[in-house]
Amino acid sequence: MDIADLQRRLRDFAAQRNWEPYQTPKNLAMAMVVEAAELVEIFQWLTPEESLAIAQDPARHQHLGEEIADVMLYLLQIADHSGVDIEKALERKLAMNARKYPAP
Repeated sequence: MDIADLQRRLRDFAAQRNWEPYQTPKNLAMAMVVEAAELVEIFQWLTPEESLAIAQDPARHQHLGEEIADVMLYLLQIADHSGVDIEKALERKLAMNARKYPAP
């Protein structure tokens, strides 16, 4: 995955639609939360076993992928508009988690 290319494509997409004034970290974070709620809705009221079985249902699996993509696209935009290097942030967080939760 080329994060920089995806962010450029998202900037271009927004620019072509004159959406730049609305592309603030606050607005993007709020939109991401809405999309995250739609992701959660897929699993609402399912048992753990039913949630795992979504991978076997092509239509539900596709819908799941679309909602995951929506959340990810907003995260990419938030990082882009906030100047956060996602790869560095992920590596730093993984290292922090490894120190905080050492393997037994």
